[in-house]
Amino acid sequence: MSEIPGITLPAEPRADGSGVILRLRVQPGARREGIEGIVTEADGTVRLKIALTVAAEGGKANARLIALLARRWKFPKSAFTITAGEKDRRKTILVAGDGATILARIAAECEAAGQKGT
Repeated sequence: MSEIPGITLPAEPRADGSGVILRLRVQPGARREGIEGIVTEADGTVRLKIALTVAAEGGKANARLIALLARRWKFPKSAFTITAGEKDRRKTILVAGDGATILARIAAECEAAGQKGT
């Protein structure tokens, strides 16, 4: 996990500097769409919670997830790859690019959501 003053992010910069691995908890079929902040699951795993208004069928939620993150963090959709959990609410994604820039944008989003993490 990455530490930014006051925030623990569910993200790990890749050792080769090619991006950041991010752990997510996705809630499809929500009333409102957006990044809801950081959550700690029962097993102690810290994840970034994201609500999506689309149903989890036929890859619609995954496509919407990538579109939402790309728009919010101002990265191209091609920078995002789901590396684990394609058919699960718990997902791991790779965000390709400069690790420091990615982490700063994630931290700003979490602060805006009012989540300081644990």
